[in-house]
Amino acid sequence: MTKDAALDERLAFPILIADIGGTNARFAVVNDAASDPVIFPTVQTANYATIDEAIRAVVHDGSALRPKSAVIAVAGPVESDEIALTNCPWVVRPRGMGATLGLEDVVVLNDFEAQALAVVALGPEHLEKIGGGAPEPEAPRVVLGPGTGLGVAGLLYFRGRWLPVPGEGGHMDIGPRTPRDFQVFPHIEPLEGRVSGEQMLSGRGLVNIYRAIAIADGAPAFFTTPAEITAAALAKTDRMACEALELFVTCLGRTAGDLALVFMSQGGVYLTGGIAQRIVPALKAGGFRAAFEDKAPHSALMRQMPVYVIVHPLAALAGLAAFAQAPERFGVSTQGRRWQP
Repeated sequence: MTKDAALDERLAFPILIADIGGTNARFAVVNDAASDPVIFPTVQTANYATIDEAIRAVVHDGSALRPKSAVIAVAGPVESDEIALTNCPWVVRPRGMGATLGLEDVVVLNDFEAQALAVVALGPEHLEKIGGGAPEPEAPRVVLGPGTGLGVAGLLYFRGRWLPVPGEGGHMDIGPRTPRDFQVFPHIEPLEGRVSGEQMLSGRGLVNIYRAIAIADGAPAFFTTPAEITAAALAKTDRMACEALELFVTCLGRTAGDLALVFMSQGGVYLTGGIAQRIVPALKAGGFRAAFEDKAPHSALMRQMPVYVIVHPLAALAGLAAFAQAPERFGVSTQGRRWQP
C-alpha cells in the first residue's frame, strides 16, 4: 500500500536508482550510505517492452546485486500507481514490482526532480558557467533541459533542506518576438493547435525550427536529425542549420530567463541533458545570454544571475544517489509516491 513516510525515513539498502527518459534508461545501485553507486550501461527504452523487463536484463542479469528498494525518476507526472511516461510507451506500476523484481519499497519521482537534486549533489567541476555573477548560496534555483522533451524544475531552500519543485514547464506556450521570428514561427509544427516549449526546445524541436526556416525561405531541407543540424551548425557549414541553432539557443535563453524570473533564481539557472552539453560553444556565443537578460525592467537583475551547463554525464543518477544516501538533506515528499508492494 502507499506509504506517507517521514522525509528522513530511509530506504533499505541496496537501493536501485533509475533515470527513465523518453529515449534512454539509466540504472545504478547504491549499496550503502557512503559508497559510490554501481553504474550499469545506459539502454534505450525502445529495446524493452517494460521497465521491469529492462531492470531484469540490465541489473539482475548484469550483476549479482539484488536491490531491496528503488528510487525511480520518470519523464512524466506521478499521479497514480500506474505512471505513464510522456514520451515513451512504458507504464511504471510500482505495486507490482515486489512480485516481478523482489523490491520491498519503491519511490517514484519526476525526472526533473532528480535533475534538481543533482544541482546540490554535484561539485563545480561538473558545471560550465554561461555568464552572470556569483550564485547566492541558499537562493532559489531553476533546472531546465531540452532532450526528448523539455524538462523543468525548481529548487528551493527551506528550514535546512533543499526542496525540488517538479512541474510540466516544458508545455508552456512559446511565441515569436522579432520580425524574423514572425516569418519562421508560422511554419513550426503545432501540437493540438499550439506551439509549446517542447515543440521548439527539444531534439525534435530543433528539427522543427530547421524545417520552418526552410519553408520560410523556400529552400530544400537536407537534414532530418538533431545531430546532423547541430554538427553542421557548430562547423558553420550550412546557413539554415546555423540559423536554426541560433534561434534554438535564443528561445532557450528567453525561456530560461522567464523561469528565472518566476523563481527569482539568484542561486542560478542550470541547463542539463545531452543537448545542452553538445551546444556549449553556441550557448557561449552570446545569443543565449542576450535573450536571457533581455527582461526589462529587470535586465540589471538578470545580468547578475548565473547560468550553468551541467556537464556530468549522469547527473540525474547523482541526484538520486544523494537522496537515497541522505534523504534528510532534501525535502522530498513521498506522499502518494511511495509503495511497499
